[in-house]
Amino acid sequence: MARLPYLEADQVAPEYRDMLKRNTNLHKLLVNSPEMARAFNGIGGYIRFKSKLDPRLRELAILQIGWMEKSEYEFTHHVKIGKEFGVTDADIAGLMAETEGKPSKLEPLARAILKGAREMVRELAMSDATFAEIKAHLSDEHMVDLVLTIAFYCGVVRVLATMKIDNEPYYKEVLQQYPIPGVN
Repeated sequence: MARLPYLEADQVAPEYRDMLKRNTNLHKLLVNSPEMARAFNGIGGYIRFKSKLDPRLRELAILQIGWMEKSEYEFTHHVKIGKEFGVTDADIAGLMAETEGKPSKLEPLARAILKGAREMVRELAMSDATFAEIKAHLSDEHMVDLVLTIAFYCGVVRVLATMKIDNEPYYKEVLQQYPIPGVN
C-alpha cells in the first residue's frame, strides 16, 4: 500500500491536471507535490519523446534496471512501453540471459548497453571498458542521453520502492510471462 495518497484530477488544482493524463499510480502519487511532478514529467518526457537515442536500446536499458532492482512496477510498465518501441520477447529473453551471465542472441551494442546499465546499478558507474565499447557506436549526445536515462531510472525505481507505489492490475499480467525472481 502506498505511503501517500493517489490523487485524482478533481483533487488537484486545474493547472496540474494535465499531469494525470497518463493515469498511473506513479503520477497520481507524485502530484502530491505538483511542481516536482512537473519537473519529473519533464525529464521523463524528454527521455521518451525527444532523445535521439534509439528507443529500443533505451527501453532495454530501462528494463535492465527494473529487472535487476526487482521493481515489478518499473519492469512491467516498460515491457509494455518497450514493445511500443520495438522491444521483442526475444530481446527480453536476451536481457534475462545476459543478466545471468549467459550468452544471448542480442547484437553487440544491445549487450554492451545492458552491461553498462548493470554496472551503473551495481557499481554506481560504467567501467571505462564498457563506456568505450558503447561509445564506439554512439555519438557524444547519445552517450549523455544513455547515461542520464540509466541514472534517471535508477532514481525512479527508488521512488517506487520508497513510496510503495502499487502496480496497476493490468501490468501484473506481464509477470505471468516474465516472472521476476524474488517478486511475488
